[in-house]
Amino acid sequence: MWSLAEQKINSRLLIGSALYPSPEIMSGAIRASGAQVVTVSLRRQLPNHQGENRFWQTIQALGVHLLPNTAGCYSVKEAVTTAQMARELFNTHWIKLEVIGDDYTLQPDPFALLEASKELISQGFEVFPYCTDDLVLCEKLVAAGCRIIMPWGAPIGSGRGLINPYALKNLRQRLPEITLIIDAGIGSPAHAVQALEMGFDGVLLNTAIAQSPEPVAMAQAFNFAVQAGRLAYDAGIIPPKDLAQPSTPTLGTPFWQLGKAE
Repeated sequence: MWSLAEQKINSRLLIGSALYPSPEIMSGAIRASGAQVVTVSLRRQLPNHQGENRFWQTIQALGVHLLPNTAGCYSVKEAVTTAQMARELFNTHWIKLEVIGDDYTLQPDPFALLEASKELISQGFEVFPYCTDDLVLCEKLVAAGCRIIMPWGAPIGSGRGLINPYALKNLRQRLPEITLIIDAGIGSPAHAVQALEMGFDGVLLNTAIAQSPEPVAMAQAFNFAVQAGRLAYDAGIIPPKDLAQPSTPTLGTPFWQLGKAE
C-alpha cells in the first residue's frame, strides 16, 4: 500500500477510461487491472446527462477514486475552467492537468502548464500535471506546490515506452520526495516493469489496454507487471557489470574428492 495525495492506494497502476469498445469491457478491464484510480475526461463523459449516462453509472459501480483531466485544453483559461467544472461535477479536488502545446506530438505547453498549476493550486486543487521529462520544468512545478508530477514516457498513445531513460532516472534521483508517475507512451507490460524498477511510484495508461484485442487480459498483464516492477525495486536490482562473474564460484577442491583414499 502507498499514499497518493493522502489516499491509501493498493495498486500502483492508474488507468484511463476512454477508447474501450463498450462500458462493460471498460469495467472488466479496470477490475482486472486492480487499479483504484481512474481518469475521466470532462469533455467526453458528463455525469447525470438526462439520468441515463451508462458510462457514469459503470464508473460509479466500480467504487474507484476519480481523477478528472483537462484533456483537449490548449490554454490556461480553458484548462482552469475545465478543472473548475470537473470539481463540481465529479466532486473531487484532484485534477490531472493537461495543457497541450503541439498538435502533432500532443506535447504539453510547459509555460501554460506552470501558470495553470499555480492558479489551480491557489484554488485548492491537488494538481497532477502531465508534463515532459524536463528537470527544470518539474522543479518549477514542485516549487509551485505540486506534490505529484506525471512526466511522459513518450507521446500520448505512441506505445514507444520510456524513450529517454536518462532524463527519467535523473528526475527520480533529483526529486526523491515527490510522487512521480509515468503518464503516456506506455505500450506494453515490459515498459511498466521498467518504470517501476527505476523507482517511479506508478504508471498511468489507457491506450495500451483499451486498444488491445483483449483489454481485460491485457489489464491483468499490466496488473502483474506493476507488482513485479515494484517488488524488484524494493528487493534491490544488482548493477550491471562489464565482465562475467560465475554464479557458482570455485572455492578449492571439488566436494567429490574430499576424503578420497590416497
